[in-house]
Amino acid sequence: MLDLVREWNDAGSMTADVIDPDEVATVRAFSRAYTRTLGVLAEGLLATPYSLTEARVLFELAQQPTVDVAALRRELGLDSGYLSRLLARFENDGLVARARSAADARRQTVALTTAGAQAAADLDRRSAEQVAELLAELPAVDRRELMTGLGTVRALLTDRDAPRRVVLREPGPGEYGWVVARHGAVYAAEYGWDGSFEGLVAQIVGSYLVDRDPARERAWIAEVDGRPAGCVFCVADPDHADAAKLRILLVEPWARGLGVGTRLVDACVTFAREAGYRRLGLWTNDVLVAARRIYRSAGFVLEAAEPHHSFGHDLVGEFWSLTL
Repeated sequence: MLDLVREWNDAGSMTADVIDPDEVATVRAFSRAYTRTLGVLAEGLLATPYSLTEARVLFELAQQPTVDVAALRRELGLDSGYLSRLLARFENDGLVARARSAADARRQTVALTTAGAQAAADLDRRSAEQVAELLAELPAVDRRELMTGLGTVRALLTDRDAPRRVVLREPGPGEYGWVVARHGAVYAAEYGWDGSFEGLVAQIVGSYLVDRDPARERAWIAEVDGRPAGCVFCVADPDHADAAKLRILLVEPWARGLGVGTRLVDACVTFAREAGYRRLGLWTNDVLVAARRIYRSAGFVLEAAEPHHSFGHDLVGEFWSLTL
C-alpha cells in the first residue's frame, strides 16, 4: 500500500486543472527577473555587438561544422525571412559562409568562418563566466537546490517530449525524509488525506532505518533525468519468516506515464525472490486504481478487502500477494 501512481479520467487522459492567475503571474515575474539578471534585454548581449537571438544562432552554428538552414530555423523557432536576413548580415560581416546543400540543391547550408568561430567562442566564454559569477555568490547547499529547481523547470516545461533517463538506486542521505515529505504532500494534494498518513509513512521509514536487515530488506529511489521521481521499499513481514512486504510505492505526478511505477515494483519483486522469500504481500486501497493495475500486471492476486476509516476518509483496504 501507500502507493500513488496515476489517475485518469473517463476519457483516458489526465484531468486538467484550472490555471490560477497567480501562478501565471509568478511565472511571468520569474521570467522578467531572470532576463534582467542576465542582462539579455540589453542592446548588446554580454557587452558584445550581438543580440540574444544572434548569439543563440552563433552558438547553434558552433555545434557542428555545417548546418542545414531549414533545420536551424526549426530548432530555434525563427521566422524564415528573419533568419535569412540575420544570416545575410553575418555573411556580410565575414562570420558565416552559405552554400547549396550537396545532397539537395534546393536546400541551403551555413557554416561559421574562422572569424565566426572566434565570435561564438568569445560569447560562450563570456556567458560561462557570467553564470559562474552568479553561482559563486551562493553556498553549495543553495547551488544544489538551484540545480534541482532548474531540472524541474526543464522537465515540466521544455523537455516533456525528450527521451527520459530512468535510474533506480538506493536512497542517499536526506532522501528518506524526502520519501516521507513527498508521500504526505502528494496524497494530501490528490486525495485529501490528512497528516496521520504522513505519520504512518514516517513510522515505516523509521523502522526500516533502525532495524533493517541489509540482506533481506531494501529501498529504491527512482531517478528521472537525475531528479528523484519515486520510491518503493521491500521489508520483511514480521509475522511470516518466508514473506516480505512491498511498501510505500510512490511516483511523482510529473514522472507518471514513464513506466517508473512498473520498474519499482519489478525491482522489489526481483529482490524479494533473490533474497529467498516465498511470498510478497502488500496493502493498498481501492482508490489507487493505477497502482492496483501495476500489481495485477506483476502477478499479484487480490486476497481480501475490508472497509476502514483512515487518513480522514472512508476507504476500502485491499490485501494483495504474489507467490515467488
